[in-house]
Amino acid sequence: MKASAPRCAPNDGVIAAATVALGDMLVDAVDAVNEVTVIVDRDRLVEAMIALRDDPMLQYQQLMEVAGVDYPERAERFEVVYHLLSVTKNHRLRVKVMTDEVKPVPSVTGIWPVAGWLEREVYDMYGVLFSGNRDLRRILTDYGFRGHPQRKDFPLSGFVELRYSEEAKRVVYEPVELAQDFRTFDFMSPWEGAKYVLPGDEKAGAEPEAKGAPSPVTADQVKKADEAKVKAEAEEPKTTESPAQTGAGQPHPGNKPEEKPDDADVVPPKDGGQNQ
Repeated sequence: MKASAPRCAPNDGVIAAATVALGDMLVDAVDAVNEVTVIVDRDRLVEAMIALRDDPMLQYQQLMEVAGVDYPERAERFEVVYHLLSVTKNHRLRVKVMTDEVKPVPSVTGIWPVAGWLEREVYDMYGVLFSGNRDLRRILTDYGFRGHPQRKDFPLSGFVELRYSEEAKRVVYEPVELAQDFRTFDFMSPWEGAKYVLPGDEKAGAEPEAKGAPSPVTADQVKKADEAKVKAEAEEPKTTESPAQTGAGQPHPGNKPEEKPDDADVVPPKDGGQNQ
């Protein structure tokens, strides 16, 4: 059974058509891994989006996603990425613009109203400003949140943490205080064991060894020592010197041999115990 959706249109001719439609608004165009990406002038973003939507050779009617990317080493560290969909041709196009913490990106809410929430996400996570967005507020983080979580220079632990206080009967914010530094993992196999003394083992009395030093005791020596200990414990018999060591006390007064009846004094029942 064939699928009802049309087959995805190939990328042939897309860059050429975008070059004609955008003109000097186009900064660069790349066709890689079967995806077409165009970089446009930030100040003329709205004009470029209208051209990509209305051009008969392109017809990208829908805005599917707006995302951000952070490259701290660049002068304009942020990329704002728009994903467009052509419903008539079943083809997707990626549009990028570059900016920094200060220069705003023109909002495309006048073309696609759905961009309002998407631009708020990019602002909340990266701090990118969008001129023309009438409701540019945080959307994913809490009220009074400081910083932008998806920036590369944002600390993993954050600046503040929140918890519910039974004393105050409300959620309170407190500075992050880590009980210990982040551990450095060596990614060694747990079955092989570490080749050096782990932090804390030197408290047992052994001198800490340099990283990579071999263990002073091999696995065979530990196994032989355990077997010798078990054998020694098994060969030593357990004896008691007095009844007190067994936990037994004095015999009951009514359980003495002289107080028990003789076998001759016991009269068997007449029916031989058949009815019992």
